[in-house]
Amino acid sequence: MNDTSRRQFLQTASIAVAGAALVDTAHAADATAGTASTTRSPAFAAIHQPKPLPFDAAKLHGISEKLIRSHWENNYGGAVKTLNAVKLRLAQALADKDTPPFAYDDLKREHLMRTGSVVFHELYFENLGGDGNVDANLRNAIGEAFGDFDTWETEFRKIGAGLGGGSGWVILGYNVHTGQIESYWLSDHLHGPAATLPLLVMDMYEHAYQMDYGAAAAKYIDAFFQNVRWEVVATRLSRARISKSPVTST
Repeated sequence: MNDTSRRQFLQTASIAVAGAALVDTAHAADATAGTASTTRSPAFAAIHQPKPLPFDAAKLHGISEKLIRSHWENNYGGAVKTLNAVKLRLAQALADKDTPPFAYDDLKREHLMRTGSVVFHELYFENLGGDGNVDANLRNAIGEAFGDFDTWETEFRKIGAGLGGGSGWVILGYNVHTGQIESYWLSDHLHGPAATLPLLVMDMYEHAYQMDYGAAAAKYIDAFFQNVRWEVVATRLSRARISKSPVTST
């Protein structure tokens, strides 16, 4: 194992341990609190449940069922469990008047990260399971934003390749403030582009491809494009355009 892989392994392991600790602590505290969590407001309630895969994991092209199920159960499922645990901890910390602001902010950072992981994973799985064929209307809509569709795809793939061997997401999004379709680079679950609704989401964390392709991230990107469910992307774009913010007057 090289130094980069070792660091990535240690980072992943530390996150998993921290998440497990949050889950265990929250469960213990919730048991002590009795039924308090059932009456907690939605902002602090542990109400998140994993969404089932919207496709047959055995029928993807170039992405194995073993990888998909591991990804769904361990990475996405783990994020759901930890998000619930973080919300319980937030409620407890807020109720405790002695909780210092810096400690509460640490929990809010976890809240932001776990929320991002859950949402991006759900969008990612939702836009998989297709045949990779994009219809003319959507191809034209994306092409208008980038000059042509191939230019967009070249950029999207290049962003993904740059994240290979590390972590992050590539997102084609519609900015409801500017009305533009753009592709975005995300280094982690914490940060998303402002006022942007994701249209197409590609997971570039190593857990999304290492089991099948090792360090060959480019081969995973090829496989991803073979499985895009473009009708989902088209639906997201239609909804995003309806949501466009009015032009701000100055």
